[in-house]
Amino acid sequence: MTAIKPFRIAISEDILADLKSRLARTRWPEAELVDDWSQGAPLKWIREICGYWANEYDWRAREAKLNCFDQFTTEIDGLDIHFLHVRSKEPSALPLIISHGWPGSIVEFQKVIAPLVDPAAHGGDPADAFHVVCPSLPGFGFSGKPKTTGWGVDRIAATWAGLMDRLGYARYGAQGGDWGSAVTTSLGGQDPEHCAGIHITLAFNAAPKVEGEPTPEEKRALAGLKHYVDLDSGYSKQQSTRPQTLGYGLTDSPSGQAAWILEKFWAWTDCDGHPENIFSKDELLDNVMLYWATETATSSARLYWESFGKRRTTPKVNVPTGVAVFPKEIITPVRRWMEPNFSKITHWSEMEKGGHFAAFEQPELFVRDVRKFFATVR
Repeated sequence: MTAIKPFRIAISEDILADLKSRLARTRWPEAELVDDWSQGAPLKWIREICGYWANEYDWRAREAKLNCFDQFTTEIDGLDIHFLHVRSKEPSALPLIISHGWPGSIVEFQKVIAPLVDPAAHGGDPADAFHVVCPSLPGFGFSGKPKTTGWGVDRIAATWAGLMDRLGYARYGAQGGDWGSAVTTSLGGQDPEHCAGIHITLAFNAAPKVEGEPTPEEKRALAGLKHYVDLDSGYSKQQSTRPQTLGYGLTDSPSGQAAWILEKFWAWTDCDGHPENIFSKDELLDNVMLYWATETATSSARLYWESFGKRRTTPKVNVPTGVAVFPKEIITPVRRWMEPNFSKITHWSEMEKGGHFAAFEQPELFVRDVRKFFATVR
């Protein structure tokens, strides 16, 4: 039960043929009635990207690129966990577990793993090297799908602590964005004996606490919160209340799955109005494929059902904490709101550009900040 087994991504030809067939037979809705994204992902672009997906996208090439990283599975708490594990040649490398969220995946970290593992080969200091562990969240990608309820943020964090222990890492750092920020925060609270520090880009457990006139930092976050609640949170309400109902459509329709995910790469990135200003079609579809090919639309959405509206008793985080604030984050972190729950915020960076998918959007800024923070806790 504690075995660590090598893993390679190998999507069957049947799945790829079925995908092409479904894309060819898509029944499209009429176009939106506006000339922007205010009614959702535009028909013209979704048709274009699905046409590319069916006729030009080369999954086998992308699969080979992902398989360049050493991958494994291991069973923890009754569930198979898939993870990348890329060890550095530097003897002083710090183990680092990096966690994604929704609608992300391990694809987000393709561009940062090599610079983190081998800084000397990427213009950095060998002293900043990491052994990188990058798991797929339960119910996401190639990790197992929970067969019982109870797989919320804190249980995932406990599983990550077990994974690092199984890999022989008595001391490690943790980093995360989106749900990965929540898991990383919980990990820092649960396992301070082994977790040397955490680095996050989103502050889940930092509720607004405005006293008097809001500071500019607070005004920015409050504006982001209002926009999210008013215009951007419908997906979350659906996934946190009726994920099963949603899953029928997304699991059956690749165009539906693509639109559901790719809208967020418009809404949550620093893309100047269009996702392809910062991502190629291939990069966007690589991430969509990790939901489509594994049929994880429903199981990934259940993390919202498990998490929102549930009582949590995550311990206060007393390990050193670094925060990178990317300007186009959904709700930018506010230090004053975080301080009651994070006793040692030792690093705070206001980034010049970037949004929610930090490592995917701005890999150089992400790597620079991760190195800078963890240099203080090595």
